[in-house]
Amino acid sequence: MAENQRILVCAGTGCASSGAHKLIDALKLELSRQGLEETVSIVGTGCQGFCEKGPTLVIEPQQVLYTSVTADDVAEIVAQDIMKGERVERLLIQDQVTQKPLSTLSEIPFFAKQHRIVLQNCGVIDPQKIEEYTARDGYLGLQKVLKEMSPEETLEEVKKSGLRGRGGAGFPTGLKWGFCRATPSDKKYIICNADEGDPGAFMDRSVLEGDPHSVIEGMLIGAYAMGVDEGYVYCRAEYPLAIKHLEIAIRQAEEAGYLGNNILNSGFNFKLNVFAGAGAFVCGEETALMASIEGKRGMPRVRPPFPAVSGLWGKPTNINNVETWSNIPHILRNGAEWYSQFGTEKSKGTKIFALTGKVNNTGLVEVPMGTTLREIIFDIGGGIQNGKAFKAVQIGGPSGGCLPEDMLDLAVDYDTLTKAGAMVGSGGLVIMDETTCMVDIARFFLSFSTKESCGKCTPCREGTKRMYEILDRITKGEGKAEDLDILENLALTIKETSLCGLGQFAPSPILATLKYFRHEFEAHIFDHKCPAHACSALLSYTIDAEKCKGCGLCAKNCPVTCITGEKKTPYVIKEEDCIKCGTCVDKCKFNAVIRA
Repeated sequence: MAENQRILVCAGTGCASSGAHKLIDALKLELSRQGLEETVSIVGTGCQGFCEKGPTLVIEPQQVLYTSVTADDVAEIVAQDIMKGERVERLLIQDQVTQKPLSTLSEIPFFAKQHRIVLQNCGVIDPQKIEEYTARDGYLGLQKVLKEMSPEETLEEVKKSGLRGRGGAGFPTGLKWGFCRATPSDKKYIICNADEGDPGAFMDRSVLEGDPHSVIEGMLIGAYAMGVDEGYVYCRAEYPLAIKHLEIAIRQAEEAGYLGNNILNSGFNFKLNVFAGAGAFVCGEETALMASIEGKRGMPRVRPPFPAVSGLWGKPTNINNVETWSNIPHILRNGAEWYSQFGTEKSKGTKIFALTGKVNNTGLVEVPMGTTLREIIFDIGGGIQNGKAFKAVQIGGPSGGCLPEDMLDLAVDYDTLTKAGAMVGSGGLVIMDETTCMVDIARFFLSFSTKESCGKCTPCREGTKRMYEILDRITKGEGKAEDLDILENLALTIKETSLCGLGQFAPSPILATLKYFRHEFEAHIFDHKCPAHACSALLSYTIDAEKCKGCGLCAKNCPVTCITGEKKTPYVIKEEDCIKCGTCVDKCKFNAVIRA
């Protein structure tokens, strides 16, 4: 048995919902039973990233990863691995080619092919203990700027790094900071936008849960550079664990002298507040977010003036998202030259993606900018579930676009994806396979944007509804030839005339799917067929008499009793009564039911 072993148990929201806390309790009990509580420590960490296989745990220093672990597995792990140094193979990841077990993080492609900067502490430290953050060079970036650099030099270092905002637009961070610094005022604010609302996105939540001090340190450095003495973290209330860890971290930072008055005897003062938002997607837009903090309804306003001139309570304000702030300590600690070696010429550093959908390895992925979609989806993500064919990737959330298979070798950076009709966005990657209907996907994302519209401007309030109605008709087989031109014209008009980013980018999924998957729209309208066999209104069900064995399972499970027949003779579906639920397909053991 190795000395001073640590068992790192993922206790982020995903794994916690799958029983991580029961797992921790069982580990404590078993270690105590074996007399190992003094030599083996248990750490409840933030998200370790491999969400598909949670709950996960890592044994240090060997870096052994166990997946899908339950409390029932604890005794075996302690007896076999902790005490004997032998692996519990059934809980290890299997190599997809050789089917051999992979025991350490460096062997597992999901981890080995990433480059973690922002996520380097997530899943490794206890986010509720400041000493674990400082033990890994936490707050050294802050100490460096307060002792060795002027605010101007700090700002210049961020500019030289090439860091662009990770919230979606990709605006140069240093330039944005410069606008706020240059605006004279007796009071200024900075804000961390943690109002993460994209479907399938959980990057910011995981950073706040797993490494909240990195966000605090980043904001402290930014406040020093811009001449700010107060800030807010605007976090949606649906993230209770993130808020809890953030509030603990703020208290600890205050007690350690990193927050408050005369920080580290430098004369620099900074106060940080947490504001829980009610969960409106539009509050991810910075002017709507500020209105919410002010106690008003979260609605965007016309710009200019921009927040850097007139923001929160009319004062100059800078807003960056969680991932942007978390990059700052690493840049100041290691230098702009170090940071700019990662990524591409115009998109520096790394980017976190939430990999979800029809992919084998869902979870959090951090890669250098410029990594291709193919590398992320197939090398790290492990390819498509159940051996099905890749069809599309929705990148950038409801504001992004769907890209087809022939664009898998595109580099993931701001400019390349924008040219392709998509966007990096906040970092959502939703993978779709051959069973996904692209018309229905466009309808889904537009439905989300329509419901989340604040209603302030007519193009977004009315235009998105009209587009949704057209798409809904098409999926029901009621589309018209002119619908495609109307959709395209509406989308372009809404994009040009909406007040804020929600409306301006809401048409993006429609424009991208029309560009790359127009044939699916045409099949729905002209052939009354859904090529993916996903739109129920366009499906028909029949039974192949030669394959049918007359077992009667289809008829027995049909919810509307529209299947008739006698045992050991072919059954028949009454199409006029069929509700197209697909139960007969699922229950048939002989593939006799044909869905077309």
